[in-house]
Amino acid sequence: MAYGRFMQQSPQNQAKAAILYLYKQVLGVDLPWLDDVVQAKTPRRLPVVLTAAEVRTLLLHTQGTTGLIAQLLYGTGMRLLEALRLRVKDVEFARREIVIREGKGNKDRITVLPENLIGPLQQQLQKARALHEKDLAAGFGRVHLPHALAVKYAQADRSWAWQWVFPSPVRSVDPRPDAASGALLERRHHVYPESVQRAVREAAQLAQIDKPVSPHVLRHSFATHLLQAGYDIRTVQELLGHADVSTTMIYTHVLSKGGRGVLSPLDAL
Repeated sequence: MAYGRFMQQSPQNQAKAAILYLYKQVLGVDLPWLDDVVQAKTPRRLPVVLTAAEVRTLLLHTQGTTGLIAQLLYGTGMRLLEALRLRVKDVEFARREIVIREGKGNKDRITVLPENLIGPLQQQLQKARALHEKDLAAGFGRVHLPHALAVKYAQADRSWAWQWVFPSPVRSVDPRPDAASGALLERRHHVYPESVQRAVREAAQLAQIDKPVSPHVLRHSFATHLLQAGYDIRTVQELLGHADVSTTMIYTHVLSKGGRGVLSPLDAL
């Protein structure tokens, strides 16, 4: 149909869904012909990937907590919010792994804990624990817990195990009512995503990297560099938490050098 050529993919799909809902749910009318309307597909774009040298230069221009988070994103392949929502109990130093809870698709998974980050992460936890003990002494220290855990385990939100690995330097009133009391509590949230995004953006400018660089680019680079190192694509899929290996396959398109490894005829002259 000409319909699909005159509309962008997202508005077209939204329009189809709205028409289906109106006729089926509101008017109670079935429109079998609407099933023949082709669902618009979002074009897949190649991810921005940094070279190993660019990653090294970028990370050298980061520092402090945001710098450690940037290193963690590249070293583990985590999404930004997955790293910021990391809790103390999910960092397994002895097993050299990190447990990611409720990632995309509400799934848990395990990724690698880089040897080079063991010392810095242990130092970060020492600083986080000092903040937590200071909060407890001041009558605070209650962290937000997922689902109904705050009701089921009354003191869990004060325990060290459930605290954020990267707590915010300041406390603020949580707009979400406390699950047990319904009150609005002053809590210490995790570091804001905008702080890391800004730090990575500024580091890319200082490193003079002429690519659009964001924290998510470090995840793309993690996957690509693992494949370049010869790791199996299924292993990379599991580390990234992709539901389908076809999603991970996108990184194979940026592996080859010089346009799929082809030697230009101009270079053969």
